[in-house]
This record gives sequence, structure tokens and C-alpha cells, in this order.
Amino acid sequence: MKLSDDSYDENQNLFLAIVFGVLCALTCAFATVSNDGAAYIFIGILIGNLLVLKIDGLHHIITGLIFILICLICGIPNISIVVLLILVLAALSDEVGHELIANYTENHYVILFFEYRFVMKIVVFLLALCGVFSFEIFILFILFELSYVMAGLVLKKD
Repeated sequence: MKLSDDSYDENQNLFLAIVFGVLCALTCAFATVSNDGAAYIFIGILIGNLLVLKIDGLHHIITGLIFILICLICGIPNISIVVLLILVLAALSDEVGHELIANYTENHYVILFFEYRFVMKIVVFLLALCGVFSFEIFILFILFELSYVMAGLVLKKD
């Protein structure tokens, strides 16, 4: 999704933003319909981003609609509303903190904590620790997050 966001925000390339967004929607939707841990994470992120109005471009709308359509057609695993709510709140915390924390503190560590959205990482780790889903899901989520960061670094090189 980082490639989609930056294609649009940095390069004003709506076509590439949509292409990358569709690829993200396809992969995330496949994971969501295949695994309850992925379903919790990706649906939680989607709802969190919807609530903070981060779905703010045509590329986001198309991506979200494709994700939702695939999930509706293929069906999602049976998930707990309580666990989903926990992940939605984690996503909300990350997004709000990411956007606003620098306005309220100069503490470098706190800013980095929200810059790299550590609330969700900690929550996913704790849920794996409690057995809500496997540690494999936590590791895959960390790899997903690392790919997001790496995509940002690759784009900054250009």
C-alpha cells in the first residue's frame, strides 16, 4: 500500500497508485479469506483507516472496494468481534498518533514509536502470546510491516 500511497501523494500518478492498490487489495484479501489472524489484522486496519478518514483518494476507494468484494464473495473466517475491536483500536491509535504526536511532544522515542506504528505491532504480539492466533501470524505481520517501510525507503531513493 505504501507504493500506492506514495505514487499518488509524491508523484501524482493515479494510474500507478491504482495498480499498486489493486495488488495490495488482492494479496490482503486472499490472506484475509484464508486465515483468521490475517482477517483480524487486515479488517482491523481497514476499519481503523476508515474511521480516521485515511481513505482519501480514488486509489484508496478502489483498493478498499476490491478488498471488500473479495471478502464478501469468498467469505471471511469466523472471527470474534472483541478481538477485531481490539485491533481496530490499535490501528486507530497508530494512525492518530502517527499524524498528531509530533504536535504534542518533542520526545524522539515517542515520535518514532508512532512514526513506525508500534501500537499494532505490540497488540498483535500480545494476541499471539495469548493464543488468539499463532506466532507465525505475528512474524508475517512484522514482515508485512517491514515491506511497507522498505517500500518507502526504495521510493525515497528515486
